[in-house]
Amino acid sequence: MLRFLRIRHFAVIDSVEVEFDPGLNVLTGETGAGKSILVEAVGLLLGGRASGDLVRTGEEVAAIEAIFETSGEELLVRREITAQGRSRAFVNGALATAGALKDLSARLIELHGQHEHQTLLDPSTHLAVVDAFGGLDSLSSPMAMAFDAWRATEDELARVRAIQHDRDARLDLMTFQLAELDKAAPKPAEDEELASLRQVLASAERVERLCAESYTSLYESDEAILAGLGTVWRKVADLAALDPRFEPYLEARDGIKSQLEDLALFLRRYADGIEASPARLQQVEERLALLERLKRKHGPTLADVIAKRDALRRELADLQGADERIEELERQRRLARAAYLSAAETLAKARRRAAAAFARRLVAMLSQLAMERTRFEVRFAEGALPESEWSARGIDAAEFFVSPNPGEDLRPLARIVSGGELSRIMLAIKTLTATARFGFSEAAERPPSGSAPGLVFDEVDAGIGGRVADVVGRTLRTLGSAFQVLCITHLPQIAAFADTHFQIEKHVERGRTRTTVRRLNEQNRVDELARMLGGEAITDGLRRSAREMLRERASSEAAPTGESERAKAKAAAGQTARPRRTPR
Repeated sequence: MLRFLRIRHFAVIDSVEVEFDPGLNVLTGETGAGKSILVEAVGLLLGGRASGDLVRTGEEVAAIEAIFETSGEELLVRREITAQGRSRAFVNGALATAGALKDLSARLIELHGQHEHQTLLDPSTHLAVVDAFGGLDSLSSPMAMAFDAWRATEDELARVRAIQHDRDARLDLMTFQLAELDKAAPKPAEDEELASLRQVLASAERVERLCAESYTSLYESDEAILAGLGTVWRKVADLAALDPRFEPYLEARDGIKSQLEDLALFLRRYADGIEASPARLQQVEERLALLERLKRKHGPTLADVIAKRDALRRELADLQGADERIEELERQRRLARAAYLSAAETLAKARRRAAAAFARRLVAMLSQLAMERTRFEVRFAEGALPESEWSARGIDAAEFFVSPNPGEDLRPLARIVSGGELSRIMLAIKTLTATARFGFSEAAERPPSGSAPGLVFDEVDAGIGGRVADVVGRTLRTLGSAFQVLCITHLPQIAAFADTHFQIEKHVERGRTRTTVRRLNEQNRVDELARMLGGEAITDGLRRSAREMLRERASSEAAPTGESERAKAKAAAGQTARPRRTPR
């Protein structure tokens, strides 16, 4: 669960710290106050895409930190974003990638944004819902890997066949090019070495003279440096006897002498090794000219020339053994296709079983959300899709069909539901998939405080109101008995069910917009519900209505009938009801 969230210099938020509780946490406030910015900040902690535009104007860095509790352990996650758009992430103080954050979030929290309702209208997303509900990752992942292996074999076979198509013409050209490169036999960095050698050979006389003069000065002249150093070291030894500060220099004398002797020996050998002849210089010039021609033809660098030679060798080998290679690849393709098809058929059967259970559970769940007579089916395409449409998702397609009104035929979800119905269906689906994903069964007890995974809903109440809002609020509160739920809402009927209530406000201070978050006590909560009921002017009548709403929620939670309703809702979600706290 998300225990603590700190946001600094993020959008209109200068500095905010929030401590969340288990159960249902509700966040309310005026439109534009910054409620969704908190959800976006959590999304960045879960590996969302960062942008420099999110950094507060005038600041260099935005930072988001959170403490998650899982299995009794605390996990500190931090994300920093610079004004230039660079991003860094840390997990328990160690650097982490955005991909690592996404992997981590899979077991900590689920985020459901305002626009996620629209994705439900796309039939291509429906199979993923069934897979999530059925826990079919153990089947879908190997199937996707088998698809990738099959496609890789198909691509390689197409490449070899394309090479074979114009094999004869290519063979002649490649044989000529490869013979030219093999004859030249270029070596890595050979052109740089030859250019350096050419410079030495062109100045051979001067190089020999400089080497000879340097060697004489070091070793052979009457005033040779190495001979003169002996006198210097004797005097330094006398000085060291008088002052110990000379001792380090005296200790270094053997090393200095050895280096100078090595230099003298190198000067003599270097001068002796120079082939100062016009023939040798001509040889180097011709070799450099050959390498330059190859670089113009296959370059621009010598490394490119060598890579071209190696590529020609491989391609020539493919051409010369194309028939055998094609035969082997066709055999591999048949095996890979059969493996993929077998895995896809197994997954397709499992999907149909999971879809039937999903439909039953969803109908039961919707009955608790004031859609008592809803019918729902997951309809699969007859038989497998054409091979051209096979993908990493499998060989089948599915679409959700629903009839929310008695007497109406089942129709595609995208063409039948209202906004309020879509919100409730989305809530029911997320409840069922989260229940399956985090491993809660019908016999599950409420997890210990701190170990419950988190669910974040940004305005799940879109398009609903009145009695339905009350039902949705009750469902969210029931969901909070198994998960930590963070819900942004504009409806007082839902906010009244909160275990913990936060108010998000936007102010202008010294010409700058600031967003703040505060935990509401009992009186503040009454005022906030009154504002949500009536608007800016809060009257005593609105406060009485707010108090009555809170009392009704508390009494319904305590009443046996209320307990029974929650038990039904939990049964639909795959959980048993647990007693709840009286709301603050």
